Formats: sequence, C-alpha cells, structure tokens
Amino acid sequence: MANILIAEDEPRIASFIEKGLRSQGFTTTTVTDGLYVLDIAQSGSFDLLILDLGLPGKDGFQVLEELRGQGEDLPVIILSARSDIHDKVAGLEGGADDYVTKPFRFEELLARVKLRLRSARPVRNDQEFLLQAGNVVLDLRTRQVKVGDRFVELPAREFTMAEMFCRHPGQVISREQLLDYVWGYDYNPGSNIVDVYVGYLRKKLGSNLIETVRGMGYRLRT
Repeated sequence: MANILIAEDEPRIASFIEKGLRSQGFTTTTVTDGLYVLDIAQSGSFDLLILDLGLPGKDGFQVLEELRGQGEDLPVIILSARSDIHDKVAGLEGGADDYVTKPFRFEELLARVKLRLRSARPVRNDQEFLLQAGNVVLDLRTRQVKVGDRFVELPAREFTMAEMFCRHPGQVISREQLLDYVWGYDYNPGSNIVDVYVGYLRKKLGSNLIETVRGMGYRLRT
C-alpha cells in the first residue's frame, strides 16, 4: 500500500488524518516543520504528500516551489484553511495536484488521495532508493539495512530513526526532532523513548556509530 507523507503542524488534524489513512491500509509519516519536508519528500520512499500551507520554518508555498523547482514529481495535495480563490490558484499553478480546504470531511480527502495515487509515477532506478552514510546503507524500497558486509533487521520505527540519522550525517539531531519524525504525536516530549531506541540502534548498527551530544541530542558519526 502507498506511503504518504503528512506535513501538518496542528496535532489534532495530523492525528485525524493519520488514523484515517492507516485504517485504510496506508503507511504514514508526519512532519510538523517545513524545513524538514523537502529532504524527506525527496527520499523516494513516499507516494504522495499532504501539505499544509501554514507550516513553521518554511511555509507550504515555499516547500512546493522548491520541490517542483528541483524536478520532484511527487503528487501533492494542499490542505489549508486558506479558502481564498487566489490561494487556490497560486497553489495549483505552483505545482500542487489538488487543493482541499479546512474544515474537511475525511471521505473527501481519501477520495482525492486515491485519485492522485492512480496516476502511475515514472519507474525509478534502484540506486535512487539507496541511502548511505559511512558503512550503513538503507534501501528505502525494501527496508533492508546493510552495515558493512552484514545485513541487519530493523523494525519500522528503528528503520525510520536510522533514516533520519543517515539523511543528516554529522549533524546534531535533537530528541524533539526524532520524536516528531519517528513517532509524530504518539508520545509526549518528556518521554525517554528516543534514548531507548538509540540504544537499540547502537546494538544493531555499532556501539560507536551514534554519538551523544550532551544537552543537545545525537549525531551520526561519519
């Protein structure tokens, strides 16, 4: 089933969309900051993007402009409270495939998602699905992980966390960013679940691979 990226910073709406799509068999990932949407959307692991215009960091129009400017053909459905005709025209002319205004009924959004997914996307080269950082290689299509010469089995959330680190090697990633990317709104910021899962990754990928940066977060050694 299709993998859908949800860029929405309102917890109630994001949770509503996630639960609805998952009940239909879709896989979802939620991002709340426009600064991270581009990297994730261009991973090749998503089939459709549901994009809110009022994102912090970088608004939806900027995200869409840069996405299309870089030649990314990922289908995009704008989901926004902005119902003015000028915003709709700007969104569609800017490269969005559809525009849904809030408040909305989930049935309508689901119908539009299915419609956009029916359009076949170009076949990608196998190499485009590989993400490498040092001796760690992730296959975003098959979800296989290779560390040096050995294959490692990672459950879904561990794989998603590993993906986040591999997309930003050498960069400090905060616990809040990992919570947001891996769990969305399923856990509160005070939870130690991030530390637990970093421990899992260290055991499977290598104890020295992920470095703790005191008071800031974690960093993938390169």
